[in-house]
Formats: sequence, C-alpha cells, structure tokens
Amino acid sequence: MEAALGRLKRRPEFLSVAAAGRKWATPGMIVQQSRRRPDSAVSSESVRYGLTASKRVGNAVARNRARRRLRALAAELLPAQGQPGFDYVLIARAATLARGFPDLRRDLDQALTKLARRA
Repeated sequence: MEAALGRLKRRPEFLSVAAAGRKWATPGMIVQQSRRRPDSAVSSESVRYGLTASKRVGNAVARNRARRRLRALAAELLPAQGQPGFDYVLIARAATLARGFPDLRRDLDQALTKLARRA
C-alpha cells in the first residue's frame, strides 16, 4: 500500500524533524526522520518530506539540481517505503551531484530501511 505524499514547507516543520534526532547518513545524502505528533492537523496515513541543500553543495544552480534529484527519488521511493505518520528531511551533500542516480536510489533505500528498523 502506498501512502499519500506531502511536503514540509515551513521552517518549524524542518526543525521538529531535526530535533527528533533520528538520522542516517549515506555518501549521497542525509535522511532525517520524525514521527508526527498525533494532534497534528495532517493525516496520520500520509508521509511528508522536505528537501534542503546548503551552500556547501555549491552555487544556486548546483543546489537546485541536487534538490531536483532528491525530489525525484522521494517521489519514487517514499510513497512505498516511507512509514505513514512520519516526516522525512532529505539533505543534499556535495556528492549528491556527482553520484549516479542508481547509487542515490540505493542510498535512500538503505536509509529508509535502517530508519524503519529504529522507529
């Protein structure tokens, strides 16, 4: 069963995921995970995600390209592998641009598997 996919857009949402302290680092990205509060207005059956890329990734063009690559991966993997009721933040690294797409897919798959075991 695939969960509905939503987006994190506001800074406090990103900060709450970071505060949860659950993360998994791979060569191509860092994935943070947080269980959504039960009193949240968002459906508990959905999976939400956010993307971020700092200036360490490169100039604006490089950061946008990194976010586009992560967005494509999230759309492909999170509905099936993300846990409903959880929020995820995908953080681009410098290697996100140089790494092949199959390798990035494997990185996200591995991170989601590891985080699901910990949850």
